[in-house]
Amino acid sequence: MKVFHQHVFANGLKVIHEPSPTNVVYCGYIVSAGTRNEDAPDFGMAHFCEHTTFKGTSRRKSWHVRNSLERVGGDLNAFTNKEVTVYYATVQKEDFARAIDLLSDIVFHSTYPQREIDKEVEVIIDEIDSYNDSPAELIYDEFEEMLFRGHGLGRNILGTADRLREYTTRDALRFTGKYYVPNNVTVFILGQVDFDHAVRLIERHVGDLAPSDDLHREFQPLPLYEVEERVCERDTYQAHVLMGNRGCSSQDKNRTALFLLNNILGGPGMNSLLNVSLREKHGLVYNVESSSFSYQDTGVWSVYFGCEETKVDKCRKLVLNELDNLCSSLLSPQRLSMAKKQLTGQILIAGDNFESYALAMGKTYALSGRHRDVDAICEQIRALSAQELRDVAQSVFNPDNLTTLIYK
Repeated sequence: MKVFHQHVFANGLKVIHEPSPTNVVYCGYIVSAGTRNEDAPDFGMAHFCEHTTFKGTSRRKSWHVRNSLERVGGDLNAFTNKEVTVYYATVQKEDFARAIDLLSDIVFHSTYPQREIDKEVEVIIDEIDSYNDSPAELIYDEFEEMLFRGHGLGRNILGTADRLREYTTRDALRFTGKYYVPNNVTVFILGQVDFDHAVRLIERHVGDLAPSDDLHREFQPLPLYEVEERVCERDTYQAHVLMGNRGCSSQDKNRTALFLLNNILGGPGMNSLLNVSLREKHGLVYNVESSSFSYQDTGVWSVYFGCEETKVDKCRKLVLNELDNLCSSLLSPQRLSMAKKQLTGQILIAGDNFESYALAMGKTYALSGRHRDVDAICEQIRALSAQELRDVAQSVFNPDNLTTLIYK
């Protein structure tokens, strides 16, 4: 079992640390606020704040933020998703203090100057335009809008150009003042740093910040799920298709079974059922995959493929055949054992990507208060039975419950 350390400050800020064998440190601040936390008029606000948080603090100009870590060979980055906003750095261990100083400053002391906002908004709009030119990515946003109509989980992360151009310094300070508070932030550290020293360092920067008494963590109730089929005319050279359903939340006991089922069905292996059927046997697609993603209170499971428009119906039939097989038949002991070994192998190999591991560790702790124990995850996978997999398949893969979105 891996060694890890954790600490919670009096103001509610949480810290998790795990040693690693390299001289590189991966560290970051996770704000437990994303797209789902926006009020409807604040469409795109979480992502907007992520971009503009780099544009200056009470101590630093934008130029100093950009160059503080790069001048020592480090890297500073950020991203926003539906539930969190993450600011993180990769540095040599001797520059860890520099990274914590910078991250603490931008998260808690950014000033969001209007002149910088006006420039950065155009950058975000260019990002939106680029995204709109990629139907294989855009389709996922519209699909989640179908699954979660009128809910924060159904809104895309980037927002709209018209709304973004209306945002001001006051808007950014209002949103960050509500969510960028110590009792809504987690610090993660993966690397060869002394934990007690790290805690003292973080306390020096954020220990005197007051927690928020107005922080509300209750989720907006999910809308009733309604099956829908939608066909959209788009100027694309091939059709893009998504089929799927709501999946398992991060708290759902069936989440691990769906994780394994999804890997068997359309995971990254060339031996996935969908790749073998649609690509290798029939030559209908270049790319077919399934995905399963968990939120804290729900999830999304889907199958994506792109093909010639005339072949959509045949591809859909083949997908449904594979789903039906998983719903109706138990995997043989040999097939189940092979599937478990493949998935646990993928997980353990992925653990050698230290940046991805650090981000996953931090997010798990931020959202659940638990350390991400890879060995425990693998044991849960190995303990699954064929009957458990079929039961989950019958629930999630039921063709009567599948929503479908087609771009053609």
